[in-house]
Amino acid sequence: MTTIHQEVADAARQLAEHGLLIGTAGNVSVRDDDRVFVTASGIVLARCEPEDIVETTLDGEVVSGRLKPTSELDLHLAVYRSSFARAVVHTHAPSATAVACATNRFPSFPVLHYQQMMLGGELRIAPYATFGTPELAQAVVDALEDRQAALMAGHGSVAVGSSLAKAVDNALLVEWLAALLLRVAQVTDPLPLTEAQQIDVIRQAFALNYGTPQENRS
Repeated sequence: MTTIHQEVADAARQLAEHGLLIGTAGNVSVRDDDRVFVTASGIVLARCEPEDIVETTLDGEVVSGRLKPTSELDLHLAVYRSSFARAVVHTHAPSATAVACATNRFPSFPVLHYQQMMLGGELRIAPYATFGTPELAQAVVDALEDRQAALMAGHGSVAVGSSLAKAVDNALLVEWLAALLLRVAQVTDPLPLTEAQQIDVIRQAFALNYGTPQENRS
């Protein structure tokens, strides 16, 4: 097993420890050049091991692995073929899934907190499609345009990143934001940041190099 196999397995277990991957529900992948390393179908993700990771081509041909890849392989491959993402995390995390199941209340995921701008702003909710289908894969690709995450109506969430660590961080952020949205909605109507406020956040983040460790030069 390679280091990549280990990294994907570690990411799956980390997400399970945080409650984002439950039982066999959810999947994780990383792209390495023209290969994709993805969790296998039917494994308990909290106990994911390197041998549970399947290597495929960008066309979905299995290169190595003792098990079949996740049923959402087409979703992962479609994201890689249509973007610069290097990793994809799909979860059925409780809070994000709850928001995704309430599209009558939340047709999209509003920006309540400035950290959501790290994901690109307001998050789209892909219309419902049966799991494992090309229709779902395309709906998610459309919802992810210019974003680092999206929800899937009646299903869950997807987060991407320039690395596996970043995709995991983005998935955790989506779940935290979804929990925040649900808590706010219990006591009042959510009050999203205005467009001007969102632009100010972006400007400030660039000015301060927000989210990046920096030496103390004072």
